[in-house]
Amino acid sequence: MEHLYLESQVGVAVHVGFLDAGQWCSSSRMIEIQSQMTERAMELLGLPEDRPCFLLDVGCGSCLSGDYISEEGHCWVGLDISSAMLAGQEQEASCVFGTDVALEREVEGDLMLADMGQGIPFRPGTFDGCISISAVQWLCSADKKTHSPPRRLHRFFSTLYTALAHGARAVLQLYPENAQQLELITTQAMKAGFTGGLVVDFPNSAKAKKFFLCLFVGTSGTLPKALGAECTGEEAVHAKFTHERMRFRNAKGRSAKKSRDWVLEKKERRRRQGKDVRADTKYTSRKRRPHF
Repeated sequence: MEHLYLESQVGVAVHVGFLDAGQWCSSSRMIEIQSQMTERAMELLGLPEDRPCFLLDVGCGSCLSGDYISEEGHCWVGLDISSAMLAGQEQEASCVFGTDVALEREVEGDLMLADMGQGIPFRPGTFDGCISISAVQWLCSADKKTHSPPRRLHRFFSTLYTALAHGARAVLQLYPENAQQLELITTQAMKAGFTGGLVVDFPNSAKAKKFFLCLFVGTSGTLPKALGAECTGEEAVHAKFTHERMRFRNAKGRSAKKSRDWVLEKKERRRRQGKDVRADTKYTSRKRRPHF
């Protein structure tokens, strides 16, 4: 998890204001990545297909994720801390820093300039679900002396829990820098009342690995299956038991000294050396009773 992904590197620059916000939405690579992760987040959200839902997009940025939500027939509200992404100076989005990228693109959702670390400013039970793409990990960064990552995370998760309807889900895609940061985020989510857990797609790939924090409100649902995992079904959550007898081995992978396997291996080695060795029987390596 120490690896910094392209999305997170660009996200840092946008977050602190050094990157042209228009470059974010004009980059075909960024658009492709955002669309793929949004599609996966919506899949994990498990929304009903027979009716449109009202969703919250936390850290919406230039609303590339919001476009996908609209295509799926849902209504949404986007929240972001970057004025460059949402509503800066009215100039052409693809050329000048600080442009109102989302507004220039004429997105269908409503936009709000707000810091998620100060809480989600909506009434209880407002949303049917929530997604967030590459945003929540920024709450672990203390940009000011007054910022306390644990407090900001707790404020975010507690108000998000309130803003979601009973039975709703929140799917937060994130890039934790290390295991400690991931533990901090999940701990604060559980303290706020959420249930659920982490879904890691392609866990064995350094580049394709994606972390999705799937949270449930009021009910304990079943975590969706991860993509690219080696084990499927019950094998992913249960130990596999067989009738095969497993031998004890030391740290170097060798059989324990004086054990039956150790004796058999030694006898076989002597046979290969051409030495005269007694035949193996069921009594081989058995301990004899002491003689009186």
